[in-house]
Formats: sequence, structure tokens, C-alpha cells
Amino acid sequence: MKKYKRVFVIVIDSLGVGVMPDGEKFGDVGVNTLGHISESVDTFRIPHLQRLGIANLTPLKQVEAVEEPLGRYGVLREKSNGKDTMTGHWEMMGIETKTPFQTFTKQGFPPDLIAELERRTGHKVIGNKSASGTAIIEELGEEEIATGHMIVYTSADSVLQICGNEETFDLQELYRCCEIARELTLREEWKVGRVIARPYVGKKKGEFERTSNRHDYALKPTGRTVLNALKENGYDVISVGKIADIFDGEGITQSNKSQSSVHGMEQTIALADQDFEGLCFVNLVDFDAKWGHRRNPQGYCDELERFDEKLGTLLERLRDDDLLIITADHGNDPTYKGTDHTREKVPFLAYAKSMEREGRLEEQETFAVIGATIAENFGVAMPENAIGESLLEHLQ
Repeated sequence: MKKYKRVFVIVIDSLGVGVMPDGEKFGDVGVNTLGHISESVDTFRIPHLQRLGIANLTPLKQVEAVEEPLGRYGVLREKSNGKDTMTGHWEMMGIETKTPFQTFTKQGFPPDLIAELERRTGHKVIGNKSASGTAIIEELGEEEIATGHMIVYTSADSVLQICGNEETFDLQELYRCCEIARELTLREEWKVGRVIARPYVGKKKGEFERTSNRHDYALKPTGRTVLNALKENGYDVISVGKIADIFDGEGITQSNKSQSSVHGMEQTIALADQDFEGLCFVNLVDFDAKWGHRRNPQGYCDELERFDEKLGTLLERLRDDDLLIITADHGNDPTYKGTDHTREKVPFLAYAKSMEREGRLEEQETFAVIGATIAENFGVAMPENAIGESLLEHLQ
């Protein structure tokens, strides 16, 4: 069986392609991130994704299905109990999450957690509610600058987020406070999936802008992943975007922070011009953070078009022994109620210049087929208790 020297996995964060069978249990009825974007905009041009079969996965108003897409294409179901970033990415690499992470959306964080956070950091907490990051900075940024208080908020995800103005709160102080928050939220009664530092700049309302110095403090994966197996066997595991944060550095040999999704693709293209053997694992977060959560289908559409342009460049740079996989970690339908992620199937688009087989794959029951395929390709054993079966024989 042919093996690939390099595998590129690109996660278009939140690009769901239709509701999961159990979507109603998660409050998601009739959701379809990609499909509803196509219905909400006047024009939608993604020719390279179209050639790879994206419009063959779910009907798109502005993009026609193609008769013979390049490579293999299909959809993946999520086996884990959740619809968040960590659950989705961890499942790709073999971990099934059966107990979902806690959320504090309805009432904010418990008073005893807030009191301990204030005591340990030396800052009074303001906010402590579920909110949009940009909205809460507009609401409380001036107060934070004037008083030195600390803006704490959450969302529909299992996260504790702290905002700090880089010019007055200080970036390193923000990181210190987040490290304390991460330590506190390792306790079972307060445990959240991630603590996120959300720095911003500006002096008054209307001028505030978040910066690229975001930092995620995630939990350690609950078991060994395919990333660990690759690293332990001497292969490169290169992360782009927030992958290293999602896995808390586990199994990563080289980490590349991204300033935007476009920048992430530029980094990936640059890596395609370098020599390495192993995995390049990419997360493009702007789709989710800037457009899905903010319920902006036009912004999401524009971001996909920018991605597609960079994808065209990457396809040209791929070598004969490269495998490209494009997928997502959950949905975030920008036309749906609220601001939460949506429980959706995700795309699986696989392409290699040397691939001889083409056509649609059967629907898979777990994202973990991705990690299993990578493990078989590089001849490494799947970690104990890891889930997923390889699709490598179908990608020849």
C-alpha cells in the first residue's frame, strides 16, 4: 500500500455540513452551517473546494455539485458527547469524550470561584456572564482601564475568558491571571475545557480591537493521541494556529501561531515548500470566532472565499507524495438562534496528486478516522483505547 511522506490536515473551524441525527438533544434543529451560508448571500465562489467535492456533500444554492470531484469526499459524524473545539479535535486524533465539559452560560461562574480568582490575582472581577467578546469589551473596557479590574466572561463553550488591555493591564499580567484561572478550574466542580486570554487595545468605546496575542490554556488530553504516537516514533508534528493550545502541547514538535486564518494558510503554504516527514495539522479559527459566533453569514462567506484562494495556491505546491485532508471540528450555523456551536456532521475532503481512486466515501461514524488513517500511513501503533479505523486503503 502506498504511503505518503507528508499529511496536511486543515480544520476549517466550525464548517458543519448538516445536522447530526442527535442534534435535537443539543438544541440544534435543522442546522447546516455551509448550506445556510450559501442561502444567505448573493454570490458565493469557492472553486477549489468545489472541485474537491464540497458541494456534493450538502446542497448549496450558489455552488453546483461537480460530476467528478478530485480525490475522495464524504462526511463524518461526531461520536463524542459534545460540540466544542477540544472534543472535536481530540476525537480526530483518537479520543472519544463521553462526558461533556461543563459550561457556565446561564449564571456565570460560581461566587466562590470568583472570590478565589480575585484573591489570587489581586484584581476585582467585572462581567462574569455569558457574552460576545467584542461586546463585553465595548461594555466594560473603559471601566477596566480606569480601575484595573479584570473582565471575566464565558460563552456557550466550556471556557473562562479574561480580557485585558495590552497598554494598561499589561499582556504578561493577563497571562499570569489566566494561568491562575487555569489552575483553579482544574478542580472538578469548576473544571472548564479552556481558559483563554483575550487581549485588546484602544482607549475608549468604538476604538477597542482584539489583538492576535490570544492564548489558550487547555486541559491535557484525557489519553494519548495519534500526535503522541507520531512524535514518539520520530515523525514531525507541525501545528499551525491553535492546535498546540488545544492539545496543550502534547505530541507537537513545532508550533506556529497564526494572526488570522489567511495567515494560517500562508504559513501552511510556506511549510509545503519545506522538507519534513510527518503531519502538518492546521486550525483556522476565524470562521468560528469572527463569523459563526457573531452570526454573520456574509462574513463567513467572505472568509471561505479568502480560504479558497489560498487553497488554490496550496494545491499547486503539493508534492506527489503529499496527502491533503480538509475537515471541521463542529458546526456554528450563522443563521441559527443564539451564539452557540451547532451539532453537525463535518466534511472530509481528501486529495493527493498521485491518488488514483475518486468518488464519494461512505458516511463515517467518527472523526477519528482521520487519526487512524494518519497512524496507518506512518506505520505507528494506535494508542491504547484510541478509537477510529483507517481509510488509507480508500485514499490510494
